[in-house]
This record gives sequence, C-alpha cells and structure tokens, in this order.
Amino acid sequence: MEQTNSLSRVLAIANQFPTCHLATTDGDQPHVRGLLMWYADETGFYFHTGSTKNLASQIMKNPRVEVAFLKTTNEIGGSEELRVKGEVEILNDKSLTERLLKERPWVGELGNHLEKPPEVIIFRVVKAEAHIWTMAMNLQEDKIERVQLA
Repeated sequence: MEQTNSLSRVLAIANQFPTCHLATTDGDQPHVRGLLMWYADETGFYFHTGSTKNLASQIMKNPRVEVAFLKTTNEIGGSEELRVKGEVEILNDKSLTERLLKERPWVGELGNHLEKPPEVIIFRVVKAEAHIWTMAMNLQEDKIERVQLA
C-alpha cells in the first residue's frame, strides 16, 4: 500500500473541512453531533462548547471521542474521510479564550438572553490516532496507515 497519510495531510484536511461529526457516549449509548472544529495543529484538534450543553457533561464523564471529517469531491469515489480517535483535554487558558472570542465573536453572544449565560469550554482532542479512509481502501481498513498525535 502506498504511504499517503502524514500529520501534515491529516491537519490540512481537518483545517480545510472543519465541519465534522464528533462522537461521545451518554451512558452506554453513542451520541454523534455535527460540529465546526475551531482549528487543528500538531498539538491537537481544537473545539469549543457551552458549559450547559450535553456535550460538555459527556466529555467530562468520558473523555474518549472520535471525530470524522469528510473531504468531498465531485468525482465518484474521490471523497476522503479523516477519522480521529483520541481523548479530550479541557483547556482553562485565558489567552486561548480571548483568541477564540476574537476569531469567533458570535461565541461570546450565545446565551446572552439567559439570566446566567453558559461558560465557554475550550477542549482539544489529544493522544489521537488518525487515518484517512478512501473508497480505494474499502474492505481493507486494517491496512490503512495510522498517524499518531501526542
């Protein structure tokens, strides 16, 4: 199999196609939701949520998650799916929160109509293993090269 997966390729797909689906668990039930990833770099995949959302309580109870990004093309069989499994790390970093609110000012406006707006929780997926699936590797998933992130 030709070696096509690399950290730079994984990060490029995630940053180019940040709309993704993140899977958590709610008890013993899988729970998947669409999210807009903030950004990805060699330190992890960065996301944010509100403290009152189910996502927040689910990742605090079980930090193991999987994220799927879909790089679509108009060609039949040309799409790629980036799958990342890892652990959530909650980040309590004031400068990171300030950066988020500068880059995504709408985040600071969420919940303003509530008596007590939710706190912003920034988290990243770390200790991750990523791979890129294509139709060419269908039925051979165990042979797809994995990329490790610290």
